[in-house]
Amino acid sequence: MSDTAPAFPGVRLHVVTGKGGTGKTTVAAALAMALARRGQRVLLAEVEGRQGIAQTFDVPPLSTQEVRVLADGSGGEVWGLAVDAKAALLEYLQSFYKLGRAGAVLEKVGAIDFATTIAPGVRDVLLIGKVYEAVGRTTGSKRGRGDLAWDAVVLDAPPTGRIGRFLNVNAEVADVAKVGPIRSQADSITRMLRSPRTAVHAVTLLEEMPVQETVDAIAEIEGLGMPVGAIVVNQVREPLLGEAGLARVAKAAESPRSRGALAKEVTAALGTAGVRTTAALVDGLLAEATDHADRVALEAEQREEIAAAGRPAYDLPWLPDGVEGGGLRVLADHLLEQGMV
Repeated sequence: MSDTAPAFPGVRLHVVTGKGGTGKTTVAAALAMALARRGQRVLLAEVEGRQGIAQTFDVPPLSTQEVRVLADGSGGEVWGLAVDAKAALLEYLQSFYKLGRAGAVLEKVGAIDFATTIAPGVRDVLLIGKVYEAVGRTTGSKRGRGDLAWDAVVLDAPPTGRIGRFLNVNAEVADVAKVGPIRSQADSITRMLRSPRTAVHAVTLLEEMPVQETVDAIAEIEGLGMPVGAIVVNQVREPLLGEAGLARVAKAAESPRSRGALAKEVTAALGTAGVRTTAALVDGLLAEATDHADRVALEAEQREEIAAAGRPAYDLPWLPDGVEGGGLRVLADHLLEQGMV
């Protein structure tokens, strides 16, 4: 484990978002594991019903009950939770209105499904409300008394295209709950989300669409007055060619003479290695080298876009075999070594 001081020492709620396909859930899991490797007791929660956490940790599907998914040798732990809007609403009704068995009757006649579908803002309040409760939960009989139940909570949140609306619970419930317990809870949630205890991290790839969505999401989150944390660049691949090699390939793509000279060098090198060459083989290799050089140049441009966002950025390597066979631990170690947590 790295001795690097963590970049977000006062944060207790880490919200992880990202464009679909960027590995958002994997990064959230790696972040939770990294925190656990520092000896912390961590709750990792999801709100989309995809069971991504269970798949990542290779455990049975999660439920609305917290279950341990990882125990680290440092004494840290990761617990998983799948937050469900319907269950959260039943729990909410019982907490505030003591409905008891009447809640089951409401569910039977479809009222619960209606309430969580017709008012998406209320649904989000219920989903984040469960996370809010976990962040502030203590071992005492009343909120605020005793030790904190969790050292940190990591939320695998909705993707960047929906993250602003998901987090902006005050605006979402304004038309349906101007006063009362739901409005009060929305206000409390918003105070937590805007406090230094929270950081919203964005996951991206070095590609145009994910980077643009990340930049847009950061601007939206900052506009809501919520603290943006880090940008995690996932699936980073090291260039196969050095700067000199990339420059030669780029020059060969622009000049037939340079291409011919490079083709002769490649042919000679392959011959030295005992490989029989043909014109088609060499042309294919040069075409792949050109594609690789173009990708590296595009990634460099995306790096500049990420740097312009003004947030700390952390790289996670591309894993050919995914997170199986210790891959998740590799990602967690990278976050620790770079000092994200």
